[in-house]
Parts: sequence; C-alpha cells; structure tokens
Amino acid sequence: MKRLIAFAMLCVAFSAVHAVEILRWERVPLAVSLLVDQERVILLDRSVRVGMPALLGEQLRVQSAGGALYLRASAPFDATRIQLQDIETGTLILLDVSARLPDPEQKPLEPVRVVDAGTVASSDAERDDETHRSRTQNSAPTRATPVPVVLTRYAAQSLYAPLRTVEAVPGIARVGLPRTLSLATLMPSLPVEPRALAAWKLDGYWLTAIALKNTSGSKVELDPRVLQGDFVAVTFQHADLGPAGDPTDTTVLYLVTRGHGLGESLLPAISPIDAAVNLPHSPTRSGGRDEK
Repeated sequence: MKRLIAFAMLCVAFSAVHAVEILRWERVPLAVSLLVDQERVILLDRSVRVGMPALLGEQLRVQSAGGALYLRASAPFDATRIQLQDIETGTLILLDVSARLPDPEQKPLEPVRVVDAGTVASSDAERDDETHRSRTQNSAPTRATPVPVVLTRYAAQSLYAPLRTVEAVPGIARVGLPRTLSLATLMPSLPVEPRALAAWKLDGYWLTAIALKNTSGSKVELDPRVLQGDFVAVTFQHADLGPAGDPTDTTVLYLVTRGHGLGESLLPAISPIDAAVNLPHSPTRSGGRDEK
C-alpha cells in the first residue's frame, strides 16, 4: 500500500511539473501574468522578434531562443502590450504582460504554449508531427498570384503600412543586404541617389527595396528603361520625383531578381583606371606642340 501511495504521489508531481497552459491566438491580445523574480517560458514553436515599450525594458527581461520566449520581471507592473513578429512569415502575436509579487509559498507559474486558432494540442508529439507534415506539404505551394507581385505587395506594405496591418505570406523571409553592394551603375543617366533599404525572398525570387532621392532642382520622371541590369520585375512606388528638398523628392524602387540577390544582376562598375586603359591612344605632345 505504501508503494502504491508513493507511486501515485510521484505521478501527481510529474504531471504538475509538465503542466502547460494553452493560449489560442485568435487575433485577440493574450494575457500573460508573471511573478516577480520568477522566469516564465512562452512556447511559440517559431522564431520571433520582440517589440515592447522602452519603459518596460528596466522591469522585464526578455530572451528568445529556439522558438521560445523567457520572461522574467524584476518589479511589478500593470498589463503592458508587447508585439511578437514571426521572422519567417511576418505574422504578429500580441501579448498583454503583467507582473505581480508572488504570494507566500506560491508555486512557480507553468509554461505557456501559444497555438493558432483551431489547433488541437492533444499532445506534444502529435502536434509536432502535424506541424512537420504541414510544412513539408506546403513547402512549394501553388500560388494564384505571381511571386514577383506577392513580393512587391509585401515589401510595399512592410515599408509604408503600419506593422499590425502587414499581410502574412507563408514562406517569405527577410534576407540581409551585402555591405559591399554598390548601386552606382543602376541608373547613372538620372540625377538620383539610390540606397538599398531591405530585401526579401520567396520561392527562388529575391526582391530588393531601393530608396531613390532626387539630387537636382528639377522634377525627375522615373522610367524603367533607364535601369541597368537583369531584373524580372521593376516597380516604382511613385511615377516621378519632386525637386531636391521637396517632400516628394524621395520614393522607393522594388527590384525582383530570380535565383540570386540584386548584386549579381547589376552591371559591373568601371573604375577610373580601367576607363583610362580602355581609351584609344592619343598623339603624344611635347613642349605644347604636336610632334611631326
């Protein structure tokens, strides 16, 4: 009998340690409570970037690793909104986080698992298998809209629209810009200063967003035919640029390439030394007169 009681107590303790609170994301902010000086784990199964008010930085420590968030409050605070953005898809999840002092002899709070609406989390193994199968089957989805259009629309929303309104696109990913990327040969015939802003990729296509600034005192019409390079699609946010110093002197250019980033699609720049070498030989001069 003693062994049976001990075994039952062990089972209860084991289940308590592994209890997980399930929160379903249905586009309604999720309430997450913390106890001061006690870490609480938020299981997301996705890599996210965290956005929170600067005032909360001294009261809340946030660490992200392996699809999980680790929250630890150093002082009590009322419910405060923080944003979690899926790095791969751009999807937003909103948390209303609060912290209070623990009661005497209070047990630590259990971890929280955030799942999408309609997800049945019967067990960790079943959920992980289902997620893996879903990602495998959707790795190369059939899209009704051409990929360059999808990329351009997503980039324009990301740069111009509020973060919460950006439409999530499965499979899209932010990519880094090479530090050595030179845009000197992109549109040399126009008095425009180009500057790379950001880049994304999807299904073998790359999109690079370029900021264009008019450096002249006149209006500049933007024509895709002046662009130098090998591009799949070209889109200007606006059709022209106002004179330098005018609020309309800047816009964004969206360039789509296939199979590689923008750097491989630009024409190589010719250095002054190369240009001098390629010039035809001119008659030599001595003492300011032509030699005969």
